[in-house]
Amino acid sequence: MSDALQEYNRKRDFQATPEPSGASEARGAREAAQALQFCIQKHDASHLHYDFRLELDGTLKSWAVPKGPSLDPRDRRLAIQVEDHPLDYASFEGHIPEGHYGAGDVIVWDRGVWEPEGAPQEALEKGRLKFRLQGEKLSGVWNLVRTHMSGTKAQWFLIKSRDDAARDHDEYNVLEASPDSVLSDRTLVPKVRGKAAKAQAAAPVKPAVKPKAVAKPKAGGKAKRVTLKGAVAAPLPQTLQPELATLVEAAPEGEWSYEIKFDGYRILARVDQGQVQLLTRNGHDWTAKMPRQARAIAALGLESAWLDGEVVVMDEDGVPRFQLLQNAFEAQNAERIVFHLFDLVYLNGMDLSQVPLEQRRAALETVLAQNKDEGLRYSASLEASASALLETACSMKMEGLIGKRVGSTYVNRRSKDWIKLKCKNRQEFVVVGYTEPQGARSGLGALLLGLHDADSGQLNYAGRVGTGFNESTLRSLMAELEPRQVKKPTVANPPKGAQARGVHWVEPALLAEVAYAEMTHEGLVRHAVFHGLRQDKPAASITQETVMEASTLKPDAVPEKNARPTPKVPAKTQAKAPAKKSAKAADEVRITHPDRVIDATSGTTKMQLAQYYAQVAPWLLPHLEQRPVALVRAPEGVEGELFFQKHAERLNIPGIVTLDSAFSGQPVMIVDTPQALIGAVQMNTVEFHTWNATSKNAEHPDRFVLDLDPDPALPWKAVAEATQLTLTVLDELGLKSFLKTSGGKGIHIVVPLKPKDGWDSVKAFSHAIVNHLAALLPDRFSAIAGPKNRVGKVFVDYLRNGQGATTACAFAARTREGLPVSVPIAREEVAGLKGADRWNIHNIHERLEQMQDNDPWAGYGAVRQTLTAAMRKKLGMKG
Repeated sequence: MSDALQEYNRKRDFQATPEPSGASEARGAREAAQALQFCIQKHDASHLHYDFRLELDGTLKSWAVPKGPSLDPRDRRLAIQVEDHPLDYASFEGHIPEGHYGAGDVIVWDRGVWEPEGAPQEALEKGRLKFRLQGEKLSGVWNLVRTHMSGTKAQWFLIKSRDDAARDHDEYNVLEASPDSVLSDRTLVPKVRGKAAKAQAAAPVKPAVKPKAVAKPKAGGKAKRVTLKGAVAAPLPQTLQPELATLVEAAPEGEWSYEIKFDGYRILARVDQGQVQLLTRNGHDWTAKMPRQARAIAALGLESAWLDGEVVVMDEDGVPRFQLLQNAFEAQNAERIVFHLFDLVYLNGMDLSQVPLEQRRAALETVLAQNKDEGLRYSASLEASASALLETACSMKMEGLIGKRVGSTYVNRRSKDWIKLKCKNRQEFVVVGYTEPQGARSGLGALLLGLHDADSGQLNYAGRVGTGFNESTLRSLMAELEPRQVKKPTVANPPKGAQARGVHWVEPALLAEVAYAEMTHEGLVRHAVFHGLRQDKPAASITQETVMEASTLKPDAVPEKNARPTPKVPAKTQAKAPAKKSAKAADEVRITHPDRVIDATSGTTKMQLAQYYAQVAPWLLPHLEQRPVALVRAPEGVEGELFFQKHAERLNIPGIVTLDSAFSGQPVMIVDTPQALIGAVQMNTVEFHTWNATSKNAEHPDRFVLDLDPDPALPWKAVAEATQLTLTVLDELGLKSFLKTSGGKGIHIVVPLKPKDGWDSVKAFSHAIVNHLAALLPDRFSAIAGPKNRVGKVFVDYLRNGQGATTACAFAARTREGLPVSVPIAREEVAGLKGADRWNIHNIHERLEQMQDNDPWAGYGAVRQTLTAAMRKKLGMKG
């Protein structure tokens, strides 16, 4: 770690804050040949301010600018120098938890490249730095001037120079005109402070729902008794067993209400004469672990109640993450906890368990209308079809959905009136042992898992989990495991032979939350990933969770205590797609290892990728028709080794066509049927790259492609401007062109041709266009490949126009985090994008809906144009 980052690291706990630690800089991950980057982050901490950061000497030199930058040279904006930040902080957006340094929300308000005038280190030392910015929002020449004002930190002025980018502040306030993130769709709503905050706190809160039978409690007072249908007077129960959901294969028919399946701990809140207890599902008192939530419930003014919900900790994207709960109950982290309430079982002397679901929840929402603490929230119902909701939840890397039958009562057991739809297999296992670590890992190698037999109660070995740990997790696990070591295994069927060597057995008391691909016939998990330890369930209750068919879900007629359903295990899910032909092809191709994760950042599985390609096949296949293709295969996922394959050798793909000599003797393959497309995915293909010619006319390309490849530090604004400039040149030549995002950093400009000229002629023409651009605007364009030649510039890659060269196909996924997709766009859309990775395999449906009535490539097939002598003359080509 750089010495310059010592203060940065000293101020932060990276187990609790999502901020980057700078580890990538320590590994030398940044591309060396890259322009110096800058960023400005809008930060709503104790006060709203803007953090101005300039890359220099391997870190981001940083200043806090309370009022933000101004384009008016008359404004001198105070800039307080703070500690250096790591380079990867330049793309950080999210929420820094309460109780931590800089707590609050952060977005990237601007980013781009900067160029110092003279030696920047010497200028900073002297206290006067002059530099030029090229960002999405800020540009032109700027100055940082150190003041002589006293203070614990150096204080500077940030001043705009007078140039074409300067604006009068009274006429144009850039902070108000462009308030949002340049990297995402995030916005930032500053906290209400001062007099406005006091006025807001004093204002009455109106409930979103007003059930006639439930009266809103007065502020600071007590809630009135309820007389809802089915409510009966009863003493406050001493204990309460929560209603549990049944796992199902798919959304059932009927009227159901759906909520987010929270990835946390089930907690019940008991209120007795205003005193609050927070209890786990097995009766442990956790009130002391969640003082904020206890205070918030007490402030509701209830006489007596039982409330049901789940506590979670959100990640920077607002998604519940079970892993983040592990340290959240420590005093310094408790403010991160959020208690989502979803049911009200008892209220002020009335038992509500026989009240219909929707009336209980309406009563709960009314009670919570008085709540002003964000640590206590109502779990709202979601308005959409179950399939659409589940797809959205899974794309956001959530655990799934909870469905509740409308009109159902509350029962103290697992019920078929409450169901859960999961994005992937995941449940609790009993920890029965651990193995010695291998290689550089410390602590342990893997945890041995166990499950109780549902009938006999016998504890059986269920496999092991060896991934999902970090150094902190390993240390905390060893602290729990070592005191629990026993001499003999506690499972009835311990592993034998090599599988039993080096095993340390432990008493079966700890529970591990584990995600896994599948369970073998022997009852062993495969491809398991550790998510954390649980403390809210008894180990003796842990059995294998079974799946019910949706058709078997009949309403619970009689609320019998402790009744257990007898589920059926469904057949394996098949890929589905809206297009009948594509869906049929997907069903015909067997996808092995469907739950194998191919992108860890989004949790995307191999089956989900196959479903994506089945979905877009009607759009994609016309771009593959009779066109030689190269495949990018990722057998180990996008983070593993990738294979670029041009030939069909050893590829068992149904429907693939192999041409041995059509292309100057080069063997090629064609994948242009739904069956071949899904078959390629079965062989771990992620990307499809196509030639610029078809098998109809192998020696004459029917298009050329200009790939705008920017310096990664450049803002999107620079890519958009370079695209428009290139299009202007093509327009002047009289060539019609079409655009698509690359799915990476840049833009592909595709120019269709009548297949007439040979490969060398077309490549030379595209090279001449690039040379022309670089000669006209040498500060913006590079005509020479290689990172060192495009520093601060855009390289327009013409090399994709030679015979055998390929370009990522339209609608092809890319082997990058999140699996972005190359998507056709109109030239008017370029400036409005925030990057070339706007669409991915999970949100592509949004784009396809737009293209139904407005396809930017609608006229592509009708274009018949050739490269003329007049065009060559304009580009200065000879002959």
